[in-house]
Amino acid sequence: MAANQNQSIEVACPDCGATLKIDLATRAVISHTAAPRKRTFEDFESAARSMREQEGRKESLFRQAVDAEKNKNDLMEKRFAEALRKAKESPDTGKPLRDFDLD
Repeated sequence: MAANQNQSIEVACPDCGATLKIDLATRAVISHTAAPRKRTFEDFESAARSMREQEGRKESLFRQAVDAEKNKNDLMEKRFAEALRKAKESPDTGKPLRDFDLD
């Protein structure tokens, strides 16, 4: 049993690639070695191309937000007119009921 207490195993994490050293006796992690970081871009050109594409997406989103803001007033007027039309079409039930009226 004394020989087993000093033994440990190394296990590679299948998700992140980190290496864990586990003590067999206590079943606790003794050490953790992080996986090497993966490079996001292979070269400078691909990084620059990605930045240019991202700028184009930002500009497109900004234009859409500006257009939506320009049309916001018209949209609110249409919603108000629709709500007013529905209110006129629904029958008037008189005074609204209160909780103590039901007792």
